[in-house]
Amino acid sequence: MIVFHPAVRLLARTALTLVAVCALHGPATAQERGQRLPSIPLGAGMHNIQAELARTPEQHEIGLMFRTEMGANEGMLFAFERPGQQCFWMKNTLIPLAVAFVSDDGTVVNLDEMQPQTLNSHCSTKPVRFVLEMNKGWFAKRGIKEGFRLTGAPFGTPR
Repeated sequence: MIVFHPAVRLLARTALTLVAVCALHGPATAQERGQRLPSIPLGAGMHNIQAELARTPEQHEIGLMFRTEMGANEGMLFAFERPGQQCFWMKNTLIPLAVAFVSDDGTVVNLDEMQPQTLNSHCSTKPVRFVLEMNKGWFAKRGIKEGFRLTGAPFGTPR
């Protein structure tokens, strides 16, 4: 017969309780764990970007929420069906981001920097169909400003 120390028995009971709770509640929702979407290659001059592509209203709503990090040249491209004034905020977004509002041909219309977990609106100055979010400072570090042209399939140009 094996006799376990009371602390080991308590730890085992706690672990079993956690497993049971997780089984009852199921896996976290896409919002709670942060969504992962298929990515596409984009170009910013000599810089390569791997951008997850958010196409649906649900994907747009979740965006980069709940992520704690993002790779140096990774981002998320939001594609909308029609051009419009696009406005973004950072509710439940944990990492600081830079945002580029982009016209159909890949031209950057305007840029902004966004602070985590805020409801401040960051909007396009003209109607656009594309919005690219990258880590804070990404565009500035590479000298990308209004009028710069991004490349890639969504903009009708090869990468």
